[in-house]
Amino acid sequence: MNALLEFDRVSKWFRDTVAVGDVSFAIEPGVTGLLGHNGAGKSTAIRLAAGLARPDEGAVRILGEDPRTSGAARASLGLVPDGDGIWPGLTARGFVEACARLRGVGGPGAAADAALAAVDLADVADRDVKGFSQGMRQRVKIAQALVHRPRVLILDEPLNGLDPGQRESVIALLHRLGADGTAIVFSSHVLGEVERIADRVLVLVNGRLVAEGAPPALRALMEERPRRVRVETDRPRVLAAGIAGLEGVGRVDVDEDALVVETSRPADLALVLPGLARDAGADLTAVEPTDEDLESVYSYLTERARGVRR
Repeated sequence: MNALLEFDRVSKWFRDTVAVGDVSFAIEPGVTGLLGHNGAGKSTAIRLAAGLARPDEGAVRILGEDPRTSGAARASLGLVPDGDGIWPGLTARGFVEACARLRGVGGPGAAADAALAAVDLADVADRDVKGFSQGMRQRVKIAQALVHRPRVLILDEPLNGLDPGQRESVIALLHRLGADGTAIVFSSHVLGEVERIADRVLVLVNGRLVAEGAPPALRALMEERPRRVRVETDRPRVLAAGIAGLEGVGRVDVDEDALVVETSRPADLALVLPGLARDAGADLTAVEPTDEDLESVYSYLTERARGVRR
């Protein structure tokens, strides 16, 4: 199957800052998540993919052509930007229909109605967008990106502002479009969000692609890293002695009312910890991971990528 969107050793920098560095990937039909913390280069990658920015090195191709110069590439692309971008003073139908006309869509009114129905806005199509909630405005943006039935759909943080019901509806829509042959790329900084939606995940750290693969494989990769667990107790030194001998425990740091355990087997630690506390005569007041945030995951993947490159 041929890739519909390609990055071929793409780099983009702003003065001394590398926003995207030597990134290569190929996107086929289905849903691909672009995962990264704020400042990782996701929005720059989105702009490059949409032809809104020119790479300083490398090439971006949609259907084998440069989206900055090819009308065919642009015509095949739908974009949901991160900003608002909805013209005031128009109804939802009027806005999406105007976008259809600009795209040269035949039967723009019917196309607009179909796109609005796809995002569950048919019942408010004749309301002025000025009075729409953030979630409704987000769905109008998705509708305008779909109105010409693009082969490549790019979305920057598409679930922002949506309530739980709206999120489920949009996720189901993306799954249907991907299954029908649309190549979809969406950005997010929320790991769980990407796992639920994407068939494949690309992980950006400081503008570089440090991992890619199906969500289960990526989750397994992330779970290889040692975890740090903070255990609050009234007898930290006594409890630390028992924990230090457990399989998978690499380090135990103790302070006055807690200890921090570094372990490659956090689930096993959770199972045996109550028994260890009982045997030590210690009370447990809190047990919580300290490095489950995306920053720690990305740091691990970055260090791993550096090790592979050496």
